Amino acid sequence: MLVRRYKRFLADVELPCGAIETMHCPNTGAMTGCDLPGSECWYSRSDNPRRKYSGTLEVVITDAGRIGINTARANGLVKEALLEQRLVGFEEAIWERSEVAIPDEAGRFDLLLKHQAQDCFVEVKSVTLCGDSGLGLFPDAKSERALKHVLALQRQVDAGAEAALIFCVQHSGIRRVTTAEKIHPEYAQAVRAAQTAGVRVLAFACSIEPEEIRLATPLPVVL
Repeated sequence: MLVRRYKRFLADVELPCGAIETMHCPNTGAMTGCDLPGSECWYSRSDNPRRKYSGTLEVVITDAGRIGINTARANGLVKEALLEQRLVGFEEAIWERSEVAIPDEAGRFDLLLKHQAQDCFVEVKSVTLCGDSGLGLFPDAKSERALKHVLALQRQVDAGAEAALIFCVQHSGIRRVTTAEKIHPEYAQAVRAAQTAGVRVLAFACSIEPEEIRLATPLPVVL
């Protein structure tokens, strides 16, 4: 059971035996609706002796659904789906590499694909903020980094490459996705402009089970 999340990267979890253990919380966002004290939670263990905390908080279960809070997993989920040829819209794309430098700029994109003989730059964002009627919103806190990536994706399209922004929805209660205009209006505007310019904006639900998390079906994106 989740006792509390604090200092951004820490969470206290009550174990089945009743003991309280501090674990790593791999999420830099606001985690709105995802850090409710008393929620059931799932965690993983590391046998790395150099880690200060062996436990990592992975999933929080609330009345709204199962929520994968480990944002670091999103890139791997998309890459796994791509390699297994089940990433809808990219079934024949070839993974080139991860953490690829943005051409002629500082920073990196999450993935580089070869799609229809063209380079395709991909940025992946984890969505966990759930609003009314199953509407997922990104970001859950103002993010200049996310804004920078969208603008860079549009520049790659302008230069003749392909680009895609993929929302990896790690929340079982989310049924469609949009940008959080009230939280970061500049980001919402930039995503709309990027889509108009030719950046593909996609969202995929995740299947969240105790044994694994997998990228699943596409979800509508409403901009």
